Amino acid sequence: MLSAVFRLTWCCAIALLLSVGSVRAQTADPRGRLSAQASQALVEKRYDDAARAFEQLRDLSPDVGEIHASLGFVYFQQGRFKESVSALERALALKRDLPNLALLLAMARSELGRHNEALTELEKGFKATTDPALRRMAGLELQRAYTGLQRPADAVSVALTMTRLYPTDPEVLYQASRLHANLAFETLRTLAAVAPDSVWVHLAAGEASEAQGLQDAALAEYRAVLAADPKRPGVHFRIGRVLLGRRAPDAAPSEPEALKEFMTELEVDPTNANAAYEVAEIHRKGGEAPRARAFFQRALDNYPDFEEALVGLGRTLVALQDPRAAIPALTRAIELNPKSDVAYYQLAQAYRALGDTAAQEKALATFRQLRSLPPAATPGSPRPEVTKQTLDPDKPVR
Repeated sequence: MLSAVFRLTWCCAIALLLSVGSVRAQTADPRGRLSAQASQALVEKRYDDAARAFEQLRDLSPDVGEIHASLGFVYFQQGRFKESVSALERALALKRDLPNLALLLAMARSELGRHNEALTELEKGFKATTDPALRRMAGLELQRAYTGLQRPADAVSVALTMTRLYPTDPEVLYQASRLHANLAFETLRTLAAVAPDSVWVHLAAGEASEAQGLQDAALAEYRAVLAADPKRPGVHFRIGRVLLGRRAPDAAPSEPEALKEFMTELEVDPTNANAAYEVAEIHRKGGEAPRARAFFQRALDNYPDFEEALVGLGRTLVALQDPRAAIPALTRAIELNPKSDVAYYQLAQAYRALGDTAAQEKALATFRQLRSLPPAATPGSPRPEVTKQTLDPDKPVR
């Protein structure tokens, strides 16, 4: 069965059919009738009926390239790739200048695993085709060809372009994720084979365990890294993040231990903005606003466009009764992420503290609008490895 990933659009089909009209003009029925039946069947996606009509047309006019091309297209839609290749090769022999014919033939060959034959035309078509749907097909088939030719890096490169061109296409995203996962797996397998006891293997294993929520396993791997390389940057930060993520009922309080890890990270790497931010956020939640302000500022000194740190600093300055100083930080956070409902809420609080009711209501209106959107319509932070700024659950919205 032909996957929806590899369907052509109707505009491509109609383009192939344009020249078939000349058959009707030059011959009497049944060719005119069959051509009309084939065209209508294609529009209605009745591929079996379209194939039968084109096969009869081919038998009546065996030297008309457009008929072979249209038949090859229909076979492609049906998943009859071997027959599609034969028909398209015949069409190419009869009339080489039919639009997109060479590209469609390359895609059919790719479906049969004939990737070497298909590669040149797929590469050319993916770069040159202006029709978005046809370029999408070419890109997906090019990924298939590169994968079949054991060129995973090239396949991933195409996938990156595809996700940029079609950022909301589910099947494009699926194919990209599969390629990335396969490349990551093969790379890690090679890493484990060539350096089984290296810090890199322990780092990879720790990150994989952390991603799966296996906190104890992640901690063990990260501590193995530190045993081999105590000054390795980033590892104390990762341990701190794992400790913050502990949610088991019998787990010991994690914030003091996590704070210690983040502070150690700053000793190893004083420029680690993520670690400074986490220290600041722990102090903010603990009611230690002056220390929170100092560490939020330290994070921003090393990464000025750190959205979460800007929001954290802004709300801390409001708590310190310095709302005027908070406004530039919160405004910059909104410039970086106009969908940040938390930033708009904190901005409203700053204007409220200043007595600017009009600006407060305007910020609150945007906040409420953003909160009414579905979750998928509100993008996340561009720095997902840190604790996100959220609203305080025990405070009313005002």
